[in-house]
Amino acid sequence: MTTETTSPADRRRWLALAIVMTASFMDLVDVTIVNIAIPSMRQDFGASTSAIQWITAGYALAFAAGLITGGRLGDIYGRKRLFLVGVAGFTVASLLCGVAADPSMLVASRLLQGGMAALMVPQVLAIIHVTFPPHERGKVFGMFGAIVGLGAVSGPILGALLTEWNLFGLEWRTIFLINLPVGIAAVILGRRFISESKAPKALRLDLVGVVLATLALVLLIFPLTQGRENGWPLWGFVCMIASPVVFAVFLAYEKHKIKKDGSPLVELSLFKVKSFAGGIAVQLTFGLVTGVFFLVWTLYMQMGLGWTPLHAGSTGIPFSIAVSVAAGLSVEKLVPRFGRKVLQAGALVMAAGLLLYIWEARHYGMGIASWQMAAPLIVMGVGMGLIVAPLNDTILSQVPREHAGSASGLINTTGQMGNALGLGLTSVVFFGLIDDDRVLGAPYVNAFHSALWWIVGVLVVIFVVMFLLPRKSLPVEQREGGSEAAAAAPEAVPAA
Repeated sequence: MTTETTSPADRRRWLALAIVMTASFMDLVDVTIVNIAIPSMRQDFGASTSAIQWITAGYALAFAAGLITGGRLGDIYGRKRLFLVGVAGFTVASLLCGVAADPSMLVASRLLQGGMAALMVPQVLAIIHVTFPPHERGKVFGMFGAIVGLGAVSGPILGALLTEWNLFGLEWRTIFLINLPVGIAAVILGRRFISESKAPKALRLDLVGVVLATLALVLLIFPLTQGRENGWPLWGFVCMIASPVVFAVFLAYEKHKIKKDGSPLVELSLFKVKSFAGGIAVQLTFGLVTGVFFLVWTLYMQMGLGWTPLHAGSTGIPFSIAVSVAAGLSVEKLVPRFGRKVLQAGALVMAAGLLLYIWEARHYGMGIASWQMAAPLIVMGVGMGLIVAPLNDTILSQVPREHAGSASGLINTTGQMGNALGLGLTSVVFFGLIDDDRVLGAPYVNAFHSALWWIVGVLVVIFVVMFLLPRKSLPVEQREGGSEAAAAAPEAVPAA
């Protein structure tokens, strides 16, 4: 036993852990870093509002579309191989984002980035699972959770600093170019220290299912994003009507795929579990909330109030701290005792924080200061922390253990889809209220107030849907079993 803990193989696995965690950190930072720099991108390019939405929504859409398929490719062709391909592709896409000459090239590069992240990220938990013995996984997954939190918190501040510093006169472009040394190092070291692994019995690829699901989502998000600038043309409404039709075709094909070879993209039997079906609805709508809020909040502070990126980024620190503290309390103390009531309380607390924000924003107007925003942001952060940390475990608590991996992948895919849909809806709930988006100041402030009311309404819906979640979580030992099964699956990706 002593020989094993000091062997080169033992040291290699900790180096492998550092490599995959660094790559995960790079992806998580990239998700959160972009919003804070969007006003600078828009000013540099003179980009349209739809281009701004696609810079963020395109990434989420490509990520969601490829997430489950990326995990299955790792099962079939090797997790190490797909991880390295994903990191290399993500790095190249980051370079293309950093040198983009116009908004179209930036949007295309962001789509590529999201697709490469879908290859890279699903392999991380699978690599951890096959690299570490069961008695070490608890500690390792705890470290992984800390990295997730750190990436989410540090992204906006890092983005603000890089934009403010304007290194080499590159302005916002450094938020993408900073990925290059990290990605190159991860590829070189990953080839040497990560061990290859494949699934003994991997499911087949369901590429038709991927195409149908992606098409249904695009038919909804594309007209929402482009419709306002084109005067809401007829083709947009035709596309939105066609979206549920294509989704119905997708469901029919998945049933056929189950009978044919038992390897559908989505395990439809999971939706017979009431708590899982309700949880998916919560995940989708909560993704919509975060998609809308974080984009319009950034635009409000920078294009409405005229704040610098650093001023805007540092304003969010109380929110991030509140989320982290409340998340820890929720998982460790509250949910084991009070069950779903904690998540429902989180939805109401977050809504209360938004109502307080609306009141303060109207009361102080254009003269509002960061410290005056702290109270509503802390309340909102507490509410979000009560929801996000225990949500996946709560949704999975009644799912059969053999389906925990595919269920976890579907949960996180749904969250990304909700995020992309929310970003598309900003055309309606935010930009739709601005007559001329080139006029900064008051129009952006007023549109922000209105968008917050929409978010409050969605949180009330989430509160009601949460009644479908189980009253209490499963006993700890059963939850751990389910969590380990989810972690074993390459699709089990933490939602950014």
